[in-house]
Amino acid sequence: MSPLIPQDPDTLKQHLAREVRALRDAARHGAGVRIEDPAPAGAPGPDEDGRRCACGTGGPGHGCCDEGEGHDPWACVCATLPAIPLSAAVFTPVRDEDGVTVDFTVKAGNHVRAAEWLEAPDRQIGRRLLDVQPGAAVGGLVGALASVLETGRALKAYALDYTEQRSDGLHRTKLLYDASACGGKVLATWRAAHSRGELLSLDAQYIASMGWGTWDLLSGEVVWSEGLSAIFRTDPARPLALAELCDTVLLEDVPRFARFLVSLVDGEEPSGTEIRFRVLGEVRTLHLVGHPVIATDGLPWSVHVIARDLTAQVRSRQRLAATRRQSDRLREEAAAERRVASALREALLPTVSAELAEAGLSVAAAYVPAETDAAVGGDWYKCRLLPDGRILLAIGDACGHGLGAVARMAQQRHALAGLAHAPGTHAGQLTTWLNELLCADPSAETATGIIGHIDPQRRFRWACAGHPAPLLLRDGTASVMDTEHRGPLFGLLPGHEYGTATADLRPGDLLLLYTDGMVERRGEDIADSVATLGKVLAGCSGLGPQDALDRILDAYAGDEHEDDTCLVALGVG
Repeated sequence: MSPLIPQDPDTLKQHLAREVRALRDAARHGAGVRIEDPAPAGAPGPDEDGRRCACGTGGPGHGCCDEGEGHDPWACVCATLPAIPLSAAVFTPVRDEDGVTVDFTVKAGNHVRAAEWLEAPDRQIGRRLLDVQPGAAVGGLVGALASVLETGRALKAYALDYTEQRSDGLHRTKLLYDASACGGKVLATWRAAHSRGELLSLDAQYIASMGWGTWDLLSGEVVWSEGLSAIFRTDPARPLALAELCDTVLLEDVPRFARFLVSLVDGEEPSGTEIRFRVLGEVRTLHLVGHPVIATDGLPWSVHVIARDLTAQVRSRQRLAATRRQSDRLREEAAAERRVASALREALLPTVSAELAEAGLSVAAAYVPAETDAAVGGDWYKCRLLPDGRILLAIGDACGHGLGAVARMAQQRHALAGLAHAPGTHAGQLTTWLNELLCADPSAETATGIIGHIDPQRRFRWACAGHPAPLLLRDGTASVMDTEHRGPLFGLLPGHEYGTATADLRPGDLLLLYTDGMVERRGEDIADSVATLGKVLAGCSGLGPQDALDRILDAYAGDEHEDDTCLVALGVG
């Protein structure tokens, strides 16, 4: 391989041009040169009786050049040649003074060409073999045919790298010869080892999204498969020469492509490589595998390249990498959000005060996120002793999940805490004022809630803004509290006056407040869900608030919650 690898397209094209010129000069040195003659001298004309060849393609009758009285050309071996589907001819030996076979004369031939650029044998009748197939001298064909006569052993698949200079340039192909002795003559057939299509399809038939190309370095002929033409969006009849192909390579990939081509032209077989090409403004990534065709003289006269289009895979890898980066970023953001939300949960959903126990009430609360990795959402509760001796008991559900819902939940909870200290207010007024705050905020969303007071006489006066009604467990029976006074959701109707309802609580009562995530199930009527929760609560008779919540959560442990859930249980002592 050349020590200096071209780094740009122009230098690479100049290097390839020099290498190809050197190859052609070397090939001409050893190749026979035949002057083409459209009507070779000595070729026999039609028989006197006008008979034509029985193969039906015209031309002289059977191509037999034997003469002499009594010779019947229709009865000799020459008459069988039209039935042979390969190039076939009968050769008679030409010997020197010592009796050594130095050449052969074409006695008869058929109409089959072994390659498009080769003449058919019937055009060579009466001429010397080395005149009509000059490239055979280098390959030793004359000696191989002579040995058939001398030994009587047939010749089987004798390989000949045949090179010929024609008016349109140098041509080379691999021919396989078969021959046998026949009455002092040689009957020979020859064929191309494979067509170009066969050679390349054998190498690449298992590859998907691929194409192949072959560049004949001697004749300059270029052949592309339809697959390669499709990859480069070119007309199959106008394949790109190597110099044109160099111009389509991305500049950053030129050195790698140069090493690949220089290796092929030097007769080496490079390892596969990925090269990016610009095709009609689009970058396509191809995996290239190359193979030089080396003749017996050691010269690479043609190069084959199989290209597999990896563009879709590369784009898929790029999208996957981008997705992974985005996923990593989202995981980091989610982890940070969970840490923040967890801290907010501790701040916004604290344990109940010991002051409530002194008032003869016991309270327990639980929060169940819809997603196991979420720390808190928009659900909230508040239970605290007010300066006037009443107990504020409230629960709410701000729309949404995550930090946005946490922010709205904090807004509503803190707003209620401030409003609740206004002297002489009742639950309906607090609910009305909180609704006005949400309606006046264009960034706020709707929410639900229950706001109530428990006075020292154990009367529970409460208002409802679109929230599920509390459940009251008394004497082993759980019932839904009356909600005829229920009003609309927070933030929906400005100016709405919320009503209240009053219920007397007794010692041993257990009051359960909960958000809608506890009873909303896809495909299930919410009234049925509330009834089911009531049955579970009824089974908690005699238990304190914390034990009751534990039993309820155990009963729903296998359910998938579609929304966050908050529960508050208040026991009356």
